[in-house]
Amino acid sequence: MPVAAYPEFPTNIPTHPLLVVDYDLIKNGNEKEIDVLWQAATTLGFWYLKNHGAEEDVEKMFDMGAETMDLPLEEKMKYEQGDGGSSFGYKFSGANAVDASGEPDKIEFINIAKDDALAWPKQARRSYPSTVDNRMESTIVPYVKKSIGINDTILSIFNSKLGLPEGTLNNIHSVEEYSGSEARTIKAPKNLPVGRQALGAHTDFGSLSFLHNRLGGLQVLPPGVDEWQYVKPLPGHAICNVGDALALFSGGILHSNIHRVYPPPGAQAGFERWSQVFFTRPGNSVMLRPLSDQSLAIAEAVSRLTEEQRAALNPGATALDWFNRRIKNQRVKNRTGPETWVASRGTEQGRV
Repeated sequence: MPVAAYPEFPTNIPTHPLLVVDYDLIKNGNEKEIDVLWQAATTLGFWYLKNHGAEEDVEKMFDMGAETMDLPLEEKMKYEQGDGGSSFGYKFSGANAVDASGEPDKIEFINIAKDDALAWPKQARRSYPSTVDNRMESTIVPYVKKSIGINDTILSIFNSKLGLPEGTLNNIHSVEEYSGSEARTIKAPKNLPVGRQALGAHTDFGSLSFLHNRLGGLQVLPPGVDEWQYVKPLPGHAICNVGDALALFSGGILHSNIHRVYPPPGAQAGFERWSQVFFTRPGNSVMLRPLSDQSLAIAEAVSRLTEEQRAALNPGATALDWFNRRIKNQRVKNRTGPETWVASRGTEQGRV
Protein backbone atom coordinates (compact mmCIF):
# COMPACT_ATOMS: atom_id res chain seq x y z
CA MET A 1 0.00 0.00 0.00
CA PRO A 2 1.42 3.45 -0.91
CA VAL A 3 2.42 5.63 2.05
CA ALA A 4 -0.18 8.24 1.04
CA ALA A 5 -2.96 5.67 1.61
CA TYR A 6 -2.21 5.29 5.32
CA PRO A 7 -3.77 7.54 8.00
CA GLU A 8 -1.46 10.30 9.22
CA PHE A 9 0.39 9.95 12.50
CA PRO A 10 -1.92 11.44 15.19
CA THR A 11 -1.13 15.03 16.10
CA ASN A 12 -2.11 14.49 19.75
CA ILE A 13 0.51 11.80 20.41
CA PRO A 14 3.75 13.09 22.01
CA THR A 15 6.88 12.21 20.04
CA HIS A 16 10.59 12.48 20.61
CA PRO A 17 12.21 14.83 18.08
CA LEU A 18 15.17 13.56 16.09
CA LEU A 19 17.83 15.65 14.40
CA VAL A 20 17.63 15.61 10.60
CA VAL A 21 20.82 14.79 8.68
CA ASP A 22 21.17 15.44 4.95
CA TYR A 23 23.05 12.53 3.40
CA ASP A 24 24.02 14.51 0.30
CA LEU A 25 25.73 17.08 2.49
CA ILE A 26 27.63 14.69 4.75
CA LYS A 27 28.72 12.62 1.75
CA ASN A 28 30.22 15.77 0.25
CA GLY A 29 32.03 16.68 3.47
CA ASN A 30 29.83 19.54 4.71
CA GLU A 31 31.29 20.15 8.18
CA LYS A 32 28.18 21.82 9.59
CA GLU A 33 26.01 18.85 8.61
CA ILE A 34 28.63 16.39 9.88
CA ASP A 35 28.45 18.15 13.24
CA VAL A 36 24.69 17.56 13.29
CA LEU A 37 25.27 13.85 12.64
CA TRP A 38 27.90 13.70 15.37
CA GLN A 39 25.62 15.43 17.87
CA ALA A 40 22.84 12.94 17.12
CA ALA A 41 25.11 9.90 17.32
CA THR A 42 26.69 10.89 20.64
CA THR A 43 23.46 11.86 22.44
CA LEU A 44 20.32 9.84 21.60
CA GLY A 45 22.05 7.73 18.96
CA PHE A 46 19.08 8.12 16.57
CA TRP A 47 18.57 10.55 13.67
CA TYR A 48 16.53 11.07 10.50
CA LEU A 49 18.45 10.73 7.24
CA LYS A 50 17.13 12.50 4.14
CA ASN A 51 18.33 12.59 0.52
CA HIS A 52 19.75 9.07 0.83
CA GLY A 53 18.42 8.01 -2.56
CA ALA A 54 17.18 4.57 -1.50
CA GLU A 55 13.39 5.13 -1.63
CA GLU A 56 12.78 3.11 -4.81
CA ASP A 57 14.99 0.28 -3.57
CA VAL A 58 13.08 0.22 -0.28
CA GLU A 59 9.69 0.05 -2.02
CA LYS A 60 10.88 -2.96 -4.04
CA MET A 61 12.03 -4.61 -0.81
CA PHE A 62 8.57 -4.08 0.68
CA ASP A 63 7.12 -5.79 -2.39
CA MET A 64 9.51 -8.70 -1.92
CA GLY A 65 8.54 -8.90 1.74
CA ALA A 66 4.81 -8.95 0.94
CA GLU A 67 5.34 -11.73 -1.60
CA THR A 68 7.29 -13.73 0.98
CA MET A 69 4.83 -13.24 3.85
CA ASP A 70 1.98 -14.29 1.53
CA LEU A 71 3.53 -17.75 1.17
CA PRO A 72 1.90 -20.57 3.17
CA LEU A 73 3.37 -20.86 6.66
CA GLU A 74 4.45 -24.42 5.90
CA GLU A 75 6.56 -23.13 3.02
CA LYS A 76 8.08 -20.27 5.03
CA MET A 77 8.98 -22.62 7.90
CA LYS A 78 11.30 -24.55 5.56
CA TYR A 79 13.58 -21.49 5.80
CA GLU A 80 13.12 -20.71 9.53
CA GLN A 81 16.21 -19.33 11.24
CA GLY A 82 16.13 -21.96 13.99
CA ASP A 83 17.10 -21.87 17.66
CA GLY A 84 20.88 -22.17 17.39
CA GLY A 85 21.74 -18.47 17.25
CA SER A 86 21.63 -17.79 13.51
CA SER A 87 19.58 -14.83 12.33
CA PHE A 88 19.37 -15.44 8.59
CA GLY A 89 16.13 -16.77 7.13
CA TYR A 90 12.47 -16.54 8.14
CA LYS A 91 11.29 -15.83 11.70
CA PHE A 92 7.72 -16.70 12.59
CA SER A 93 5.51 -14.63 14.89
CA GLY A 94 5.96 -15.77 18.48
CA ALA A 95 9.46 -17.22 18.04
CA ASN A 96 11.12 -14.59 20.25
CA ALA A 97 10.37 -13.30 23.75
CA VAL A 98 9.70 -9.57 24.23
CA ASP A 99 10.56 -9.39 27.94
CA ALA A 100 11.74 -11.36 30.97
CA SER A 101 8.29 -12.92 31.43
CA GLY A 102 8.72 -14.80 28.16
CA GLU A 103 5.80 -13.12 26.39
CA PRO A 104 6.12 -14.00 22.68
CA ASP A 105 6.60 -11.35 20.02
CA LYS A 106 3.99 -10.54 17.35
CA ILE A 107 6.10 -9.97 14.26
CA GLU A 108 7.36 -12.10 11.42
CA PHE A 109 10.26 -11.21 9.18
CA ILE A 110 12.69 -12.39 6.55
CA ASN A 111 16.42 -11.79 7.05
CA ILE A 112 18.75 -11.94 4.05
CA ALA A 113 22.48 -12.13 4.75
CA LYS A 114 24.70 -9.49 3.22
CA ASP A 115 27.03 -12.35 2.33
CA ASP A 116 24.35 -14.13 0.28
CA ALA A 117 23.37 -10.94 -1.55
CA LEU A 118 26.98 -10.17 -2.49
CA ALA A 119 27.77 -13.78 -3.45
CA TRP A 120 24.69 -14.20 -5.67
CA PRO A 121 24.11 -16.38 -7.67
CA LYS A 122 26.26 -18.52 -5.37
CA GLN A 123 24.99 -19.40 -1.89
CA ALA A 124 27.19 -18.16 0.94
CA ARG A 125 25.22 -18.67 4.17
CA ARG A 126 21.85 -20.35 3.52
CA SER A 127 18.91 -20.86 1.12
CA TYR A 128 15.78 -18.69 0.95
CA PRO A 129 12.19 -18.92 -0.30
CA SER A 130 11.61 -18.61 -4.06
CA THR A 131 10.18 -15.11 -3.52
CA VAL A 132 13.61 -14.02 -2.28
CA ASP A 133 15.62 -15.80 -4.97
CA ASN A 134 13.37 -14.40 -7.72
CA ARG A 135 14.14 -10.85 -6.59
CA MET A 136 17.77 -11.25 -5.54
CA GLU A 137 19.33 -9.71 -8.64
CA SER A 138 16.67 -7.06 -9.39
CA THR A 139 15.78 -5.95 -5.86
CA ILE A 140 17.84 -7.31 -2.98
CA VAL A 141 21.39 -6.95 -4.29
CA PRO A 142 20.89 -3.29 -5.33
CA TYR A 143 19.28 -2.50 -1.96
CA VAL A 144 22.05 -4.19 0.02
CA LYS A 145 24.81 -2.48 -1.97
CA LYS A 146 23.18 0.94 -1.59
CA SER A 147 22.67 0.43 2.15
CA ILE A 148 26.28 -0.67 2.59
CA GLY A 149 27.45 2.45 0.74
CA ILE A 150 25.38 4.75 2.95
CA ASN A 151 26.45 3.11 6.20
CA ASP A 152 30.09 2.98 5.07
CA THR A 153 29.97 6.75 4.49
CA ILE A 154 28.70 7.27 8.03
CA LEU A 155 31.33 4.89 9.45
CA SER A 156 34.05 6.86 7.66
CA ILE A 157 32.79 10.09 9.25
CA PHE A 158 32.72 8.52 12.71
CA ASN A 159 36.23 7.17 12.11
CA SER A 160 37.50 10.70 11.48
CA LYS A 161 35.60 12.21 14.42
CA LEU A 162 37.01 9.57 16.77
CA GLY A 163 40.56 10.25 15.58
CA LEU A 164 41.11 6.67 14.44
CA PRO A 165 43.64 5.80 11.71
CA GLU A 166 42.06 6.17 8.30
CA GLY A 167 39.91 3.21 7.31
CA THR A 168 39.82 1.55 10.75
CA LEU A 169 36.04 1.28 11.15
CA ASN A 170 35.47 0.47 7.50
CA ASN A 171 38.04 -2.34 7.68
CA ILE A 172 36.32 -3.74 10.77
CA HIS A 173 33.13 -3.86 8.69
CA SER A 174 34.73 -5.13 5.47
CA VAL A 175 32.35 -6.80 3.04
CA GLU A 176 35.09 -9.36 2.40
CA GLU A 177 34.56 -11.04 5.78
CA TYR A 178 31.42 -12.94 6.72
CA SER A 179 29.34 -11.01 9.23
CA GLY A 180 25.89 -10.67 10.73
CA SER A 181 25.05 -7.80 8.36
CA GLU A 182 21.62 -8.38 6.87
CA ALA A 183 18.54 -6.93 5.21
CA ARG A 184 15.30 -7.46 7.14
CA THR A 185 11.69 -6.99 6.01
CA ILE A 186 9.26 -6.97 8.94
CA LYS A 187 5.49 -7.42 9.15
CA ALA A 188 3.50 -6.70 12.32
CA PRO A 189 -0.23 -7.47 12.45
CA LYS A 190 -2.93 -4.85 12.62
CA ASN A 191 -5.14 -4.16 15.64
CA LEU A 192 -2.75 -5.34 18.34
CA PRO A 193 -4.12 -4.68 21.84
CA VAL A 194 -3.09 -1.33 23.30
CA GLY A 195 0.09 -1.77 25.29
CA ARG A 196 1.00 -5.08 23.61
CA GLN A 197 4.63 -5.05 22.49
CA ALA A 198 5.23 -6.21 18.95
CA LEU A 199 9.00 -6.20 19.55
CA GLY A 200 10.57 -5.97 23.00
CA ALA A 201 12.92 -3.30 24.33
CA HIS A 202 16.48 -3.74 23.10
CA THR A 203 19.61 -2.12 21.76
CA ASP A 204 20.70 -3.14 18.28
CA PHE A 205 23.31 -5.90 18.09
CA GLY A 206 25.63 -4.41 15.50
CA SER A 207 26.99 -1.02 14.45
CA LEU A 208 24.50 0.90 12.30
CA SER A 209 20.84 0.44 11.39
CA PHE A 210 19.23 2.03 8.29
CA LEU A 211 15.46 1.82 8.90
CA HIS A 212 12.36 2.67 6.87
CA ASN A 213 8.92 2.67 8.51
CA ARG A 214 5.54 3.16 6.86
CA LEU A 215 3.65 3.64 10.15
CA GLY A 216 4.37 4.74 13.70
CA GLY A 217 5.22 2.24 16.41
CA LEU A 218 8.94 2.76 17.04
CA GLN A 219 9.54 4.08 20.55
CA VAL A 220 12.74 5.23 22.25
CA LEU A 221 13.67 5.62 25.91
CA PRO A 222 15.99 8.66 25.91
CA PRO A 223 18.89 8.72 28.39
CA GLY A 224 17.79 10.00 31.79
CA VAL A 225 14.09 9.68 30.90
CA ASP A 226 11.66 7.11 32.33
CA GLU A 227 8.86 7.48 29.77
CA TRP A 228 8.86 5.78 26.38
CA GLN A 229 8.27 8.13 23.46
CA TYR A 230 7.15 7.48 19.88
CA VAL A 231 9.37 8.44 16.94
CA LYS A 232 7.24 9.83 14.12
CA PRO A 233 8.04 8.39 10.67
CA LEU A 234 8.64 11.10 8.06
CA PRO A 235 8.10 10.43 4.34
CA GLY A 236 11.38 10.28 2.45
CA HIS A 237 13.39 10.06 5.68
CA ALA A 238 15.12 6.95 6.98
CA ILE A 239 15.67 6.52 10.71
CA CYS A 240 19.26 5.60 11.55
CA ASN A 241 20.76 4.54 14.84
CA VAL A 242 23.98 3.43 16.49
CA GLY A 243 24.23 -0.17 17.71
CA ASP A 244 26.17 -1.88 20.50
CA ALA A 245 29.33 -2.60 18.52
CA LEU A 246 30.00 1.06 17.71
CA ALA A 247 29.28 2.01 21.32
CA LEU A 248 31.91 -0.49 22.44
CA PHE A 249 34.50 0.44 19.78
CA SER A 250 34.14 4.13 20.67
CA GLY A 251 34.45 3.65 24.42
CA GLY A 252 30.89 4.85 24.90
CA ILE A 253 31.30 8.06 22.90
CA LEU A 254 28.76 6.84 20.35
CA HIS A 255 25.45 5.94 22.00
CA SER A 256 23.45 2.75 21.45
CA ASN A 257 19.96 3.56 22.72
CA ILE A 258 17.12 1.33 23.89
CA HIS A 259 14.07 1.12 21.65
CA ARG A 260 11.01 -1.08 21.10
CA VAL A 261 7.99 -1.45 18.81
CA TYR A 262 4.43 -0.88 20.04
CA PRO A 263 1.21 -0.82 18.02
CA PRO A 264 0.91 2.25 15.77
CA PRO A 265 -1.10 5.01 17.44
CA GLY A 266 -4.58 6.16 16.51
CA ALA A 267 -6.14 5.09 13.22
CA GLN A 268 -2.79 3.69 12.07
CA ALA A 269 -3.36 0.74 14.45
CA GLY A 270 -5.87 -0.69 11.98
CA PHE A 271 -3.17 -1.40 9.38
CA GLU A 272 -0.40 -3.95 9.09
CA ARG A 273 2.90 -2.33 10.01
CA TRP A 274 5.78 -2.88 7.58
CA SER A 275 9.42 -1.97 8.19
CA GLN A 276 12.56 -2.36 6.13
CA VAL A 277 16.01 -2.21 7.69
CA PHE A 278 19.62 -2.93 6.85
CA PHE A 279 21.91 -3.80 9.76
CA THR A 280 25.66 -3.22 9.38
CA ARG A 281 27.61 -5.45 11.78
CA PRO A 282 31.34 -6.06 12.22
CA GLY A 283 33.17 -8.99 10.67
CA ASN A 284 32.58 -12.19 12.62
CA SER A 285 36.16 -12.45 13.94
CA VAL A 286 36.37 -8.85 15.23
CA MET A 287 36.81 -8.55 19.00
CA LEU A 288 34.40 -6.10 20.63
CA ARG A 289 36.42 -3.67 22.72
CA PRO A 290 37.21 0.05 22.95
CA LEU A 291 39.79 1.06 20.35
CA SER A 292 41.70 3.01 22.99
CA ASP A 293 45.08 1.99 21.61
CA GLN A 294 44.26 3.67 18.30
CA SER A 295 42.51 6.87 19.41
CA LEU A 296 43.37 9.42 22.08
CA ALA A 297 39.73 10.54 22.22
CA ILE A 298 38.56 6.99 22.96
CA ALA A 299 41.34 6.45 25.50
CA GLU A 300 40.36 9.64 27.31
CA ALA A 301 36.67 8.69 27.28
CA VAL A 302 37.43 5.28 28.77
CA SER A 303 39.69 6.81 31.44
CA ARG A 304 36.74 8.81 32.78
CA LEU A 305 34.62 5.68 33.32
CA THR A 306 34.25 3.64 36.47
CA GLU A 307 35.85 0.22 36.70
CA GLU A 308 32.42 -1.38 36.26
CA GLN A 309 31.72 0.69 33.15
CA ARG A 310 35.10 -0.17 31.64
CA ALA A 311 34.45 -3.86 32.24
CA ALA A 312 31.09 -3.58 30.44
CA LEU A 313 32.89 -2.20 27.38
CA ASN A 314 35.10 -5.29 27.23
CA PRO A 315 32.73 -8.26 26.95
CA GLY A 316 35.52 -10.58 25.81
CA ALA A 317 33.52 -11.61 22.78
CA THR A 318 33.84 -11.51 19.03
CA ALA A 319 31.12 -9.89 16.97
CA LEU A 320 29.88 -13.38 16.08
CA ASP A 321 29.79 -14.49 19.74
CA TRP A 322 27.89 -11.35 20.76
CA PHE A 323 25.41 -11.69 17.93
CA ASN A 324 24.75 -15.41 18.38
CA ARG A 325 24.31 -15.10 22.15
CA ARG A 326 21.72 -12.39 21.81
CA ILE A 327 19.80 -14.14 19.02
CA LYS A 328 19.82 -17.56 20.72
CA ASN A 329 18.62 -16.34 24.12
CA GLN A 330 15.71 -14.38 22.64
CA ARG A 331 14.17 -17.57 21.25
CA VAL A 332 11.18 -18.77 23.27
CA LYS A 333 12.16 -22.41 22.71
CA ASN A 334 15.49 -21.78 24.48
CA ARG A 335 13.87 -20.12 27.48
CA THR A 336 14.47 -21.62 30.92
CA GLY A 337 13.34 -18.55 32.89
CA PRO A 338 13.97 -14.81 33.27
CA GLU A 339 17.71 -15.51 33.23
CA THR A 340 17.47 -16.44 29.53
CA TRP A 341 16.12 -12.98 28.73
CA VAL A 342 18.92 -11.41 30.77
CA ALA A 343 21.44 -13.46 28.78
CA SER A 344 20.06 -11.95 25.54
CA ARG A 345 20.78 -8.37 26.59
CA GLY A 346 23.41 -5.99 25.24
CA THR A 347 24.54 -2.53 26.33
CA GLU A 348 21.02 -1.74 27.60
CA GLN A 349 21.54 -4.12 30.53
CA GLY A 350 20.38 -2.49 33.76
CA ARG A 351 18.01 0.01 32.12
CA VAL A 352 15.16 -2.39 31.26
